[in-house]
Amino acid sequence: MKIKKLFSIPVFCFALLACSSEDSEQVNSPEIPVVTEAMYFPPSNSDTWETKSISSLGWHQDKVQDLLDYLQLKNSKSFIILQNGRIVMENYFAGHTSTTPWYWASAGKTLTSTVTGIAEQEGFININNKVSTYIGTGWTSEPLAKENLITCKNLLTMTSGLDDSLGDDVSPANLQYKADAGTRWAYHNVYVKLQDVVAAATGQSWSQYFNTRLRDKIGMTGSWVQSGDNSVYWSTTRSMARFGLMALNNGNWNGTPIINSNYFHDATNTSQNINLAYGYLWWLNGKTSYYMPQTQFQFNGKLIPDAPDDLFCALGKNDQKIYVVPSKKLVIIRMGEAADNVNLALSDFDNVLWQKINAVIN
Repeated sequence: MKIKKLFSIPVFCFALLACSSEDSEQVNSPEIPVVTEAMYFPPSNSDTWETKSISSLGWHQDKVQDLLDYLQLKNSKSFIILQNGRIVMENYFAGHTSTTPWYWASAGKTLTSTVTGIAEQEGFININNKVSTYIGTGWTSEPLAKENLITCKNLLTMTSGLDDSLGDDVSPANLQYKADAGTRWAYHNVYVKLQDVVAAATGQSWSQYFNTRLRDKIGMTGSWVQSGDNSVYWSTTRSMARFGLMALNNGNWNGTPIINSNYFHDATNTSQNINLAYGYLWWLNGKTSYYMPQTQFQFNGKLIPDAPDDLFCALGKNDQKIYVVPSKKLVIIRMGEAADNVNLALSDFDNVLWQKINAVIN
């Protein structure tokens, strides 16, 4: 019995001391800081780009092949997913490679939007000024009083009021009155006049100003190629991903502001009260309704129902895509031929593609 008593006392004391010590640590020890992974930006003039594995993100590797099969079936040339700036998926199809250029089509409208904002922040233009302030009167065939209603912001928001049924020709004879500027939303090629505005205001060619103020600062490659009445941007998929990464960071590149964050905020939010799903040449998800190119019909619901509500995107003819999702720190790029039929921007392909992406990332 004595042995038992002698043994039980120190054990009890040890347990008591241990509990006391444990309680003391809980009360007095500082909180362990949460380590947040820094946003990654690939270096300029280099092919180096950090990667991240699907398994490290807890994504579903077993769903990846279904996504790739769908992309290949739908005539894709390339596909990239960035998460927090790092490459998680990078795939090429049909002989396309990481160094092969491809056209952005209307996804390149967002380049024009961005460079217009840069010209404003440098004091060359004011988007609330009428277009004729910079390129002179007579750039349309409208009566002067109606032409003078059209501001640079109207071109950014597709609310020029010009007749969109007359095709892509932006010569004065083809730019005819349909409605007062600001009263009608219509997808119209006249937005390219912003490039003339920037060139006239800066005294530089559009390409020269674009290259020095945007392309070269974020390490993009590529060039503008004249195609009919359009100047179309061509680049590699990775260059498109660089632009998407800048967009994810509200116009900032690795600590360097490329474009004013207030302008970029306005560019990626509803810009007028007609087409809620449109900013400054950017498409917006999560709104209650939207308009489509070549229609004056309002569709109820979200632009891409199965995509995240905070997604904003650049959409180009034949399914050129830049999807940006701030809540998930995602940039997703798709380049290629038309998934199905020729289309100007959006198609059913977007929503099915997002179903496949969701199966991988959720």
